[in-house]
Amino acid sequence: MTQARQQLDTEMALLSSGDRSALSAIYELTSAKLFGTILRIVRSRERAEDLLQDVYVRVWRKASTFDPAKGKPMTWLCTIARNIALNDVRRARRSAEIASDVLPEIEDEDLQPSDEWLCDKQDFIALKHCLETLSSDHRRSIVMAYFEGYTHSELADETDVPLGTMKSWIRRGLAGLRGCLGG
Repeated sequence: MTQARQQLDTEMALLSSGDRSALSAIYELTSAKLFGTILRIVRSRERAEDLLQDVYVRVWRKASTFDPAKGKPMTWLCTIARNIALNDVRRARRSAEIASDVLPEIEDEDLQPSDEWLCDKQDFIALKHCLETLSSDHRRSIVMAYFEGYTHSELADETDVPLGTMKSWIRRGLAGLRGCLGG
């Protein structure tokens, strides 16, 4: 385990017990990576900066819920950042019209390992492999829903399929991913 990961583990344990100074250390260790994750989703530097603040507010409030037995601190932090960014994109979409007629095909070059895509390269490699095992409809739907922030209804409209079909594609795709990733 690298020194930075060990330090993050230590700081998360301190933060979970209410140590305010640990939040500053966690910010120093993770802000660049989390900013990249958010920026990849919202595609606006200014908006990403605002959302990054929201991430650390949530981290402070939810620190006691972090369980190191269930996952790594960086994965937990990235999940919070990703969810906040996706919620922001969804709110913005609800207030604006969607002008696209066709769901774009996701090219492999869009799925490159980087700190902006997934926070852990090993997670990226496993996810990419498992996504490749899915049918194109399932894969495209999952990528658009979980990495681009589309709702099931928006995806159904974009692909001109019934909402139930879209939900089934995503549910089957997630089941396939879960099986491939080992639960």
